[in-house]
Amino acid sequence: MHLQEIVLCSTAPTSAASGPGAIVLHDIQTGSTFASFKQTSARTNSTAVVPTRDGQGGFILSAQPEKSIMNVYNFQKDQLSLKIVLPEKLSCVTVDSKGDYCAGGTAQGRIYIWEIASGIMYHAWDAHYRQVNVLRFTHDSAALVSGSEDSAVSVWSISSLLDDGSQNDLPSPFCTLTDHTLPVTDILCGIGLFPTCRILTASVDHSVKLWDLSSHTLLTTFQFPHPIKVLAWDVTERLFFAASEDGSIHQVNLFRQREEKFARNGLEAVGGAGVTDIIRIDGEGQENSRKRLISVSQPITTLAISLTSSLLLVGTATGLIQIYDIASHQLLRTISTHKGFSITHLSTMLKPPDLVGHVSLSLGTGSTPDARESIPVKPVTPFQRMRDPKARELHEVAIMLPAQPSVSTMNPNSVFSLLSSLLRQRSTEAFFEYSTDELLRDHAVFVKAADIAGSGTTGVSLQSRVTELESEVSKLREQLGKAKGINDTMWETIVQKMVTETKEGKGKGKGASDDGFVALDDEDDDSEGVSRRRKRTRS
Repeated sequence: MHLQEIVLCSTAPTSAASGPGAIVLHDIQTGSTFASFKQTSARTNSTAVVPTRDGQGGFILSAQPEKSIMNVYNFQKDQLSLKIVLPEKLSCVTVDSKGDYCAGGTAQGRIYIWEIASGIMYHAWDAHYRQVNVLRFTHDSAALVSGSEDSAVSVWSISSLLDDGSQNDLPSPFCTLTDHTLPVTDILCGIGLFPTCRILTASVDHSVKLWDLSSHTLLTTFQFPHPIKVLAWDVTERLFFAASEDGSIHQVNLFRQREEKFARNGLEAVGGAGVTDIIRIDGEGQENSRKRLISVSQPITTLAISLTSSLLLVGTATGLIQIYDIASHQLLRTISTHKGFSITHLSTMLKPPDLVGHVSLSLGTGSTPDARESIPVKPVTPFQRMRDPKARELHEVAIMLPAQPSVSTMNPNSVFSLLSSLLRQRSTEAFFEYSTDELLRDHAVFVKAADIAGSGTTGVSLQSRVTELESEVSKLREQLGKAKGINDTMWETIVQKMVTETKEGKGKGKGASDDGFVALDDEDDDSEGVSRRRKRTRS
């Protein structure tokens, strides 16, 4: 199977005369266009993508800037799939890595969170004092990070937002990061489970800050000569790119060569000293900084790094997509098919097998045009405009069951394979009408003793066997009690006999006998059965 990496970009018009923008898929190697989804004009941080995976087709969410509308597209059709009416206009939108939840921020500082499959609004709260500029889920979908015009960065635990018991309470953030002094422009979450992951935040105050969520502390501050607009972070967290609107892209390495001459390890981490640790990045004065500077000479709107971490993709306000080699900073190619528009979103992904107009990777060359529809699209339901507790309690979510292997590939000796084959022989309706008798009969297959190894013992015979063993244990306990009583009686009899004989011996004393001899000792060892000879001495 040949896997192909593609570029997904979103465009927005720079003027009213330009017309609406589009979402376009390009080949990352040649720049050719694979597919185009029109009638959308999402701004920066207002496009979210869920790729095709796990046997379900992906989708694209695009929040429109001038209307309280969200457009939904899927890869199987080049037309608008669904138009969702929102409670108000969204300034940013994001989707978690699993495609289960969508979060949106507004210009008034409010945040909404919905379940995509059911459309249920789980929460809506005033998170910031001013506009929410960016929202990001952590990679494990356990937390939501928000950045605002009020210069604050808040981290929200998803479990607390979805908790039924806290729906009437104002959510409290897991932590609030307040070291920035001007509006936050971009946020990136590092790899790892929440809260052990790190995050990068960029601001108009010319700084990029690295935070540790587990301790709620600032690790390092990187100071730049210009305000930072967007960030791109390598998946291995070795380096990141910070771009400003003047066209400057700074590469910041998070590891450096050790200064010790005889150090065993040649590299060490950069920063980590806390609030006082400030690293200044000057692209003009220092020689090393100039080597890590990429000049685009156009206003930069978005950045992305390829799946292989070898290419840097740069989107500009003039509609150009420039692809650079990260190792050499050499410009490899330019995609210029979007002139007159602004690039508002860039990301890379594997080519979807259900992409419109293309043959599926899992289908043969002789497949029919309708074969692509065999991949169901992940369900997207219109979002609620207000919270409804009743709908939340009664809502149902459609899920995709994992594909089952064919009966011919199973091991016939496996009881699990036997039950699976029985279930697959029933239709879908019959499966949901599974009776109690059938369940008990099939369950007997699993509780079968491993054989009682092939003796054919059923669940009923097993129950009788258990009863038989329990009665046998009771008899053994009764016999054990009788044996213990006999043993105690014997012991008491022997002890009393020994005590009586000892008292009688002491009554005679150690005097002389009638025949003129003196008895010294008369010992009788009952335990060994040995009779000792009586010793006599002449008086």
